[in-house]
Amino acid sequence: MPNNKTRNVKTEVLSDNWYTLRKVTFDYLKKDGTWEMQSREAYDRGNGATILLYNKEKRTVILTRQFRMPTYLNGNATGMLIEACAGLLDDDNAEDCIIRETEEETGYQISSVKKIFEAYMSPGSVTEIVHFFIAEYSQSMKIGEGGGADDEQEEIEVLELKIDKAIRMVENGEIKDAKTIMLLQYVQVKEIF
Repeated sequence: MPNNKTRNVKTEVLSDNWYTLRKVTFDYLKKDGTWEMQSREAYDRGNGATILLYNKEKRTVILTRQFRMPTYLNGNATGMLIEACAGLLDDDNAEDCIIRETEEETGYQISSVKKIFEAYMSPGSVTEIVHFFIAEYSQSMKIGEGGGADDEQEEIEVLELKIDKAIRMVENGEIKDAKTIMLLQYVQVKEIF
């Protein structure tokens, strides 16, 4: 469906350091039929993928813990965040990306994944769409320690948690990452365990 509610879109790059921050000025057609000039900033970091590895027999999931500066700036005293494995697509498709990221971050080599949905995570300011996946894992798939890619300045701790404990960690605020909460709730709703 074409967008006939915006016109005169002008874009200015404010920063192109880590990713791209743009200021977009445009005319927006309001419900009363009048046009109003508006301005927004949009951060473009590319699209991403995330995955929850689960083991039905052991009733466990694989999560990660790492330092996240934005959380530290917003009151997380340690800056450490527990989250599902994830990464930016770069030039890959979502499935290839998440298979690569799974091995880099967790040390598990998986060959098949199930895409469950995709979502905008912060549509008021970030352009990113995240592709959500799940996959079963077993100990025989562990081929390394994980921990992330050195050239990406990653220092990731791999956590194997009972699903019940992970759910309690959401409830008590130990897990605050939206993508991780969504994945854990998905496996609950779908009664994967």
